[in-house]
Amino acid sequence: MYMYMKLMNELEELIRKEPYKDGQKLPSIRTLSEQYTCSKSTIIKALNELEMRHLIYAMPKSGYYVVKGVNAAQDEASPILNFSAAAPDPNVFPYLDFQHCINKAIDTYQKDLFVYGTAKGMSSLIEIVRKQLMRYQVFTDERNIFVVSGVQQALSLLAAMPFPNGKQKVLIEQPSYHLFIEYLETRRMPVIGIERSFSGIDFDRLEKIFQTEDIKFFYTMPRFHNPLGCSYTSKEKKRLAKLAAKYDVYIVEDDYLADFEQDSKADPIFTQDDSSHVIYLKSYSKIIFPGLRIGIAVIPVQLAETFRLYKKQDDIDSSMLSQAALEIYLRSGMFDRHLAKIRSRYTARAKRLDAALSKEADRSGGAFTYEHSKYPFIHTHILLHQTIPTEKLIAKLKRNSILLESMDRNYLQNFERKNIVKLNATNVNEDEIERGIERISAVIAESIRLH
Repeated sequence: MYMYMKLMNELEELIRKEPYKDGQKLPSIRTLSEQYTCSKSTIIKALNELEMRHLIYAMPKSGYYVVKGVNAAQDEASPILNFSAAAPDPNVFPYLDFQHCINKAIDTYQKDLFVYGTAKGMSSLIEIVRKQLMRYQVFTDERNIFVVSGVQQALSLLAAMPFPNGKQKVLIEQPSYHLFIEYLETRRMPVIGIERSFSGIDFDRLEKIFQTEDIKFFYTMPRFHNPLGCSYTSKEKKRLAKLAAKYDVYIVEDDYLADFEQDSKADPIFTQDDSSHVIYLKSYSKIIFPGLRIGIAVIPVQLAETFRLYKKQDDIDSSMLSQAALEIYLRSGMFDRHLAKIRSRYTARAKRLDAALSKEADRSGGAFTYEHSKYPFIHTHILLHQTIPTEKLIAKLKRNSILLESMDRNYLQNFERKNIVKLNATNVNEDEIERGIERISAVIAESIRLH
């Protein structure tokens, strides 16, 4: 990431956290240059970018001043603590950056935007995506990369199309991604589940299913599982890849949160795949914004032509404007700047959430349990005591201006559910997390007393 972009992030944080008021003057260019040990030209470039984003304004021969207004209101504590929202924090959406990229895309690719593209996707986007995938230790050829209209489209196509192994059933972790579950059940596709918990998966059970059932592919979220928040170990990923090769079962690896990984040694299952049995999926919805509807699928050679055919028949191509804007966004370095910013915000919130839940779980006397993680994430879950009715608890918390969500829709209809509540802090102010968890714990304790 360019130095001036890193500086922009730090100055934005300074404006957000420090008690600046509308119209208050920032330190001088010389002072900032000394403070951040960089050239005055770098400071000026960063300040000019912030001015274009309407966060500051310049007064000739005077300096730069803060425009806080709307941004300040957005950062104030909300009367409602929303631990149920899974969408990215709207306060860190790169609205202005992406607006610039859309305008630039229209100018740059004007002839290409008004004709149909290809089912595979824009070649210039695929080129830069291939390089970006290397960051996650996903090394592949451009011929294997497809641009899709979100990971949901890729999952729908994979579920519908025939596979070389000639098998029919989809195996899915329980709990798992609710929209894919809904898709499979609505279309009455053959699907079975296998339990996943914070401690992992029963590999003996998994191997038995691979061996005896007609499993076409196993859908998994190895990293920051949604909605559990846990990850597989490197050893478990290697074992999954070996089982897939042994029993001719494909693995669909949904690595939609790869950008938030803190463990440098945590490679995807794809890295362990020596038999081309892993299909790798990557989304940009959680890191940029959901409405972008652009995802990436890395498809093995033996599946590529069938996938292309089904993709073409499904929507001809993904939005050319979105593809062109994303290509400019990635190539310009804006994505790296945004990633550094959102990772910093989410990491701080994840640590607060983990600390608060660990403390309250220890004090709860068994009313609920929480599994601490070495690398906590922004979403996680708690296991309630079996006597606590989840829906009544959620309703009571809502009356106390705290929003939670059960995991009912994250399970197949016929799969036994655990008494789990999920928590997501992406839309909770960092300073409000501890207060919210303390209140949740108090209501849980009260529910135990009443039963």
